[in-house]
Amino acid sequence: MKYRNWVEESWAQIDVQLKRRYDLIPNLVETVKGYAKHERETLEKVMEARNRMFSQDNTRNDEISANEQLSRGLKSLFAVAESYPDLKANQNFTMLQEELTGTENKIAYSRQSYNKTVMEYNTKVESIPTNFVASIHGFKRREMLQIPAEEQQNVKVSF
Repeated sequence: MKYRNWVEESWAQIDVQLKRRYDLIPNLVETVKGYAKHERETLEKVMEARNRMFSQDNTRNDEISANEQLSRGLKSLFAVAESYPDLKANQNFTMLQEELTGTENKIAYSRQSYNKTVMEYNTKVESIPTNFVASIHGFKRREMLQIPAEEQQNVKVSF
């Protein structure tokens, strides 16, 4: 029971960071809109992914999928910003970008913590004698969070 609660608490930590990022995005989009009016498609994709994050009937897998889509959208948004020197120099944009970067780091740390907790829980569910208790009470193995395929690729540096 203790390990199952730890898994839930670890997921809650991820959820807190995802919510923090969710709250920052509208300000970022509004700031970019002022400078990059013709980048509407990129901005819409970011907002659509953001809105899917906390849909009422989302499962954890749905949230993870929406999170990955949102991360890709934010990367596109920051790439767009590279084309607008005035936007890159905007103090509000810079501050929001730093906030999002910090939040992304916290999400990554929370995911690591979640996976560690799930590993400990799964070990208890599968080990003798705790596996007997787990079986009786319906404790099932949990899935760890996976790194999306596009993030697994190595960065190639050439000179």
